[in-house]
Amino acid sequence: MRWLCLDIGSTWTKAALLDEAGDYLGGAQHPTSRPDVLAGVQAVTEELAAADAETLACSSAGGGLRLAVVGQERLISAEAGHRVALAAGAKVVHIAAGELDGPALTALRAAEPDVLLLTGGTDDGDEKVLLHNAARIARNRLRVPIVLAGNIAARERAEELLRGRTVFGCANVLPDIGELEPAPAREAIRAVFLRHVIGGKGLSGNPRFRRMVRTVTPDAVLSGVARLGSVLGQANPDAAEQGAVLVVDVGGATTDVYSAVGSAEVDAQPRSVRLPDDRRTVEGDIGMRFSAPGLVAEAVAEGLIEEDPALHEAAAVRASDVDGLVGEAERAREARMAGLATILAVRRHLRLIDGRLGPHGAAVLVLSGGVFRHAGAAQLAEVESMLRQDPVLRPQLRGARVVVDRRYVLAPAGLLADSGLPAAADRLLGELATPRDRVP
Repeated sequence: MRWLCLDIGSTWTKAALLDEAGDYLGGAQHPTSRPDVLAGVQAVTEELAAADAETLACSSAGGGLRLAVVGQERLISAEAGHRVALAAGAKVVHIAAGELDGPALTALRAAEPDVLLLTGGTDDGDEKVLLHNAARIARNRLRVPIVLAGNIAARERAEELLRGRTVFGCANVLPDIGELEPAPAREAIRAVFLRHVIGGKGLSGNPRFRRMVRTVTPDAVLSGVARLGSVLGQANPDAAEQGAVLVVDVGGATTDVYSAVGSAEVDAQPRSVRLPDDRRTVEGDIGMRFSAPGLVAEAVAEGLIEEDPALHEAAAVRASDVDGLVGEAERAREARMAGLATILAVRRHLRLIDGRLGPHGAAVLVLSGGVFRHAGAAQLAEVESMLRQDPVLRPQLRGARVVVDRRYVLAPAGLLADSGLPAAADRLLGELATPRDRVP
């Protein structure tokens, strides 16, 4: 038995071929084809001679998964919904709190979510806001699947109000004050994506595509990140107690940050809603191609660099020619931009999670994305130096080992783990857990 793990993205379709034990046999990538993404899948399958392999796939093509959250109040139930999204591989495009009125519904529609997460009230607590919002949504023109994850005592009445809509009911994300339960909502969001969202992206008219895809790509990567934390714990229990796993994936349009702190973390400060153990944030204005102008502008605004007309011009060129190749003369500038993207994205991630990567900072920082996989030793050393010198990141990276995900194994590992193959996932991740893969 061999496994062909696919990540079908908006720009590239990436593949990893593995044997039954999880050993890496080879990789391939091909531009994601239009109008049918299966043409790109066929190309990487043929390149790896993997027609007989069992296929596991994730996808973020078509923009991934856009999630809106509607809760009872921003500081508790709406915040709980937002934090569930940190563990669900979704991009939160809108948050509403309290009883929805006309303007609030207009703003909700304008956000164009793929899925609506409707929360409100602790179990057997207040029901009024949840039922009011269910009734208003039922009468609104917004026609998207709804994950209902509020007060369990009001669920049946809310489902009745929403009759005729696609509704996935699950356990309350906030069964009691401060008690966050993200897993049931995460699974419901995944089910909605697979059954109702991915087929509507117009990515393929072939039903094989829908059968092939197991989850949204960020959800698979987050599972891989969590599994990497487990591998680190098995390899070195002391290191596992000393730090979290931090992953930064710098792409052309976005920069994603993932962190896994482990369930043993004890919050240093009480908060209204506990953070999930595994978290993901996405920065849509920070990237190496489409979002390069936003990256430079934000670096200036954040005080990381002074105004630099040459860097602004280089960013504009990258945004206007997203498929252009970077020459040797531009390698240093490319590394500098990648370092800035990493610093900005991790700073934002830290702000959202109260500035902490668990009690001891990061044990390992994994750099992912083409800009890092194709970089030389000098460029990677420059990026690491930038990260370790940043005053905000320095305390979180003090004891961290920095490695590059050169084979792009996190998403495949997540697919394996979620398919009941944790041993194979762990073997695949072994190369990121060992000191030999440290950045030069």
